[in-house]
Amino acid sequence: MASKSYKKPNPVVQSIKAYALDAMNWTYIALVSYKVIYEKIYLDVRYPEFSWSQPLYALYFGLVVAAILSFTKLSLGRGMFGVLKYDENESPAAQPFAYVGYLTILLTFIAGYYISQVSVYEFFSEAGLEGAKRIFKALFNPNWGSFEEGIFAAVETIYMAFIATAVAIPIAFVLAFFAARNLMNSNPLCFFIYNAIRAVLNISRSVEPIVWAIIFSVWVGIGPFSGMLALCLHSVASLTKQYSEQIEAIDDGPLEAITATGANPVQIVWYGVVPQIVLPYLSYTIYRWDINVRAATIIGLVGGGGIGNLLMQYQGQARWNEVGMLVIIIAVIVWIMDWASSKLREALK
Repeated sequence: MASKSYKKPNPVVQSIKAYALDAMNWTYIALVSYKVIYEKIYLDVRYPEFSWSQPLYALYFGLVVAAILSFTKLSLGRGMFGVLKYDENESPAAQPFAYVGYLTILLTFIAGYYISQVSVYEFFSEAGLEGAKRIFKALFNPNWGSFEEGIFAAVETIYMAFIATAVAIPIAFVLAFFAARNLMNSNPLCFFIYNAIRAVLNISRSVEPIVWAIIFSVWVGIGPFSGMLALCLHSVASLTKQYSEQIEAIDDGPLEAITATGANPVQIVWYGVVPQIVLPYLSYTIYRWDINVRAATIIGLVGGGGIGNLLMQYQGQARWNEVGMLVIIIAVIVWIMDWASSKLREALK
């Protein structure tokens, strides 16, 4: 197999990328410094007012600062994209541009702390601890009278996850070949199909199953069918991504050998690609079913059926003893699924 030649990055393109990164970074620093450090910490405003002029001014600030620092050692973009030259014996982490990155990380932690409204006092307050004590006391004293109802709901959850995974497998299997860059770069049409499928899958995967469950519960009604559709859609997107990445990592040798025999594209894929991906596919699929069982519990909270639906009913009625029983059932199911899936994945290695 011919070795692939290394293409040196275009310095102009790298400089443009470096400036864009610097501009975005300093815009972020300016906005966080004003909204969090100044308004929330210095002025002690719990809910600062927002206007679109604030990020706009921050952007102006970022563009100007990035332009000033573009040719200095404080340019984070030039340091990260390799445009900035410095002694190779020196550690990049000790360079001036690295300290700009440390400042960004520090501001992010500070912003996260204050925006999340973390309060150690409220966590350890007497009223809060008393309420937590009552709930945990009920949770650790489960009502075994709801065991049968919980088991039937758990069985519904497991089968719902199984059907969602089973339906998603063939769809993801086919789409993965069209979402693999190494198989879809032969002509502009293939490359367009590749990007279109990738875009749709990224959008589908970015929406959580619980949101899809809400949509489908309105579409087909509340129940396990809406939950199954939500899990299936998300599974197709996730499995296609995992499958396609596995295809992109295959050895090109068998493909070139089969192509040299005059095989058509279907034969090339079937005999050159499929044998290399069968075992990883099985491992990904088993793991996806494990994930779906866990997710099925959550989407039941919004009408997706299964044990999550029952859990929502008990929680809404403050029947914490029954909730405790369901928590035990869920924990046992998750433990069994985790153990079984790990054993199956070991057997496939």
